[in-house]
Amino acid sequence: MSKALEGVKILDFTHVQSGPTSTQLLAWFGADVIKVERPGAGDATRAQLQDVPDVDSLYFTMLNHNKRSITLDSKTAKGKDVLWRLVKECDVLVENFAPGALARMGLTWEKIHEANPRMILASVKGFGPGRYEDCKVYENVAQCAGGSASTTGFRDGIPMVTGAQIGDSGTGLHLALGIVTALFHRTVTGLGQKVDCAMQDSVLNLCRVKLRDQQRLDHGPLTEYSQFGEGIPFGDSTPRAGNDSGGGQPGRILKCKGWEHDPNAYLYFITQAAVWAPICDIIGEPDWKTDPGYATPKARLPHLNEIFTRIEAWTMKHDKFEAMDILNAYDIPCGPILSMKEIAADESLRKTGTIVEVEHPTRGTYLTVGNPIKLSASPSEVTRSPLLGEHTDEILRSVLKYTDAEVDEIANSGAVGRIEKIAAE
Repeated sequence: MSKALEGVKILDFTHVQSGPTSTQLLAWFGADVIKVERPGAGDATRAQLQDVPDVDSLYFTMLNHNKRSITLDSKTAKGKDVLWRLVKECDVLVENFAPGALARMGLTWEKIHEANPRMILASVKGFGPGRYEDCKVYENVAQCAGGSASTTGFRDGIPMVTGAQIGDSGTGLHLALGIVTALFHRTVTGLGQKVDCAMQDSVLNLCRVKLRDQQRLDHGPLTEYSQFGEGIPFGDSTPRAGNDSGGGQPGRILKCKGWEHDPNAYLYFITQAAVWAPICDIIGEPDWKTDPGYATPKARLPHLNEIFTRIEAWTMKHDKFEAMDILNAYDIPCGPILSMKEIAADESLRKTGTIVEVEHPTRGTYLTVGNPIKLSASPSEVTRSPLLGEHTDEILRSVLKYTDAEVDEIANSGAVGRIEKIAAE
């Protein structure tokens, strides 16, 4: 079976997380991703959060699978020649430099398009045009500026960021879709185009239900929020709602048996209207099925705190998996709070390739995520991340068609870095 993006060449000028997320996804689908790095240094994350001395960090390895690495000093004459040959040979250039950095390298859209009219230039930026466009952005900055932090956390606490990397990885996923869309459009027009993805925009796209609630506030209180049932007035902006459900079906995180010593002994429970009757029977409140104060979704809204307190009294008698099994038998929506330790050991996730073990020549075996998107005719295989400059000679010869003598000349000029053959492989 063929790879979905086999034959597509990606010139990867990305670093850290947002850009590498995008190019890794394309590599998983079969694109030939050529990661361009600085000689002697490479992607900054190779050395960040290292758990093993002098070995590429997990931060780097888990974002750069299935890629090839070439080290290139584009400030040298030979390096510039190699760079522009790569531009002419590749289909997509992906970058997440600071604003203006690409232009300072001479890689303006006009010059790129002139050198290779089919080239797609894909860029991650912190902000789109406007007052913030020149500001530097990191994950948590994007979450704050995109509306996530102001709506996350509890009403009486400070704004909170989420552990999910919706700013960096979320933007990378959006950018990958933009790239694939531009590739498809190129089959019709024959021409490349620019693809821009701002981190603020991507976070906001993932927070759309909170923008929905902002508009609903103009017409009255948000009745599914806990504060409505507590009689607390709403302000003029979407409030933080703790663990309330983001949809119309009220939901909470509830304690389960063992919560006193296990920080993840919790279950998310949704009181979906369609299964209200079995919920009442299971928790020992059968009269609530016909009581006018509890029988309808609207009637229950002022009583949500009472209702979830009663449900929690039941969940605390069961561990989270027992409770889930009982509730699932009645199609009651729920889910256990799974720790990263539990997820890492989950056999079903390993069987589907969502969690995979990878062998690395200097690190050994490590655990990583696999492709979350499964194609029936184009399966993804996760291969290890490249060592710094590992494929420099290979790319110069196979992609750019330099002769052996030319490769040696380029290397001797200092335009590229090389590494010795990896003994372990």
